[in-house]
Order: sequence, then structure tokens, then C-alpha cells
Amino acid sequence: MALSRQFAISDIHGCNKTFGKLLEQIQLGTDDELYILGDLIDRGPDSKGVFDRIFQMQEEGYQIHCLRGNHEQLYLDATRNAEAAPGIWEVNGGTETMRSFGVMRPAQIPDPYRSFMAELPYFFELEDYVLVHAGLNLRRHFPLMDLKSLMWIRNWYSEFEDNRAEQWLDDRIIVHGHTPISHKETANMLEKVDQLPVVNIDNGCVFAGRRLGLGNLCAFDLTNQQLFWEPFDG
Repeated sequence: MALSRQFAISDIHGCNKTFGKLLEQIQLGTDDELYILGDLIDRGPDSKGVFDRIFQMQEEGYQIHCLRGNHEQLYLDATRNAEAAPGIWEVNGGTETMRSFGVMRPAQIPDPYRSFMAELPYFFELEDYVLVHAGLNLRRHFPLMDLKSLMWIRNWYSEFEDNRAEQWLDDRIIVHGHTPISHKETANMLEKVDQLPVVNIDNGCVFAGRRLGLGNLCAFDLTNQQLFWEPFDG
């Protein structure tokens, strides 16, 4: 019997076809666990399909756990926050998400999908890993309490110069997405994880053709510390 594994994927951004091919590549089984680190929606062609695939797989017994990314938060703000800037979600990929649902306004997306996004957690703590969408404000004594940073922070690696960050991590590795980098950069981070305990697995799947090295959806086998890539295919 094959041993169970844990995987992380981030920033699917509506690339449902690519997501399906990546799941086939890693041969995800019901004994495995998959952690999706936010930004399931926006920009790509089939955000609804991403949700439907996850819902169906969960019904079939697959262990899939999802985090809240900044794009899920933008959507939630668009539906319930009167102070949110008009149209900010739409111009950041929300228009494509509404198109996939066949609706014209954010509030028209059916309740099961809205409720799912509203209930998403901000982080997962595993034995050897801390899983977040964007990163951590390591200047805080309790970094996981800075929810905005968990969804939005960039350019935060220099904070590892503070010994408190290493003490707080306690030999765990931070895995995140949010800031697109090339698959070669991700591989390099994994090679040097003993020096800097962070791996960014956002390889900019939805940005295929916009910058050299982007355009892949990455799966990180947390159990065996192995990376898998699937080129954008919709």
C-alpha cells in the first residue's frame, strides 16, 4: 500500500483544466491530503469549475483543504463591505469569475460558493510546515494574528534576520504563494531551504506568456519535498 502524502498548490486563479492535469500528474489519492493556499478564483477562464472540481472530489472522499487568499477576500469585500472601492474586485479578475458563473454582479454568485469563501481559514499549521497565502509579518510576536499580512504581504524575507523569527518557526518551513516567481526560482528555494526556511510555490500559471519562466501550476509534495509543474492549459 502506498504511503499517504501531503501536497500544497497555490494560486490556481481559475485555471481549472490545468488544475485537473496537475492532479492527474501527482496521482492524488483519497489517502493523501491536498492544501490549496488561496486564490482559487479570478483572472483565469473557469473559477466556477475549480470550485466544482473541489466540491466533487471532497464528496468522493478526497481530503482537500483550502485557504483564503487576497482574491477571495476581494470578492467577499465586494459583496458585503459598503466601503470597498467600486469595481476593485472586478478589475482584478472578478469579471472573469462572474463570466464563469454566468452572472453580472458579485452578489449573484450562488450562496454555496459565497459561503465556502466566507468560511475559509487564513492559515494551516502542520508538524513541519506553516501554510499561508502570501507570507508572514515576522516582526509580530504572533505572526499568524496579522490576517492582512497573511493575504497580502510581499518582500518579507529580510525579516528572517531577526532571531525571533527562527525561534517562532521552530524548525518548520513556510510555504506560500501570492507573488509569482519562475519554477526555477521555486526549485532554487527548495534547494536552499536549510538556509532560508521558505518555499514560494506560485509560478504564475495564469500569467503564461507574460514573463519568462511563468505559466506553470506547481504542486509541492510536502512529505517528500518534491516539486511538480503543469504548464498552463486553461
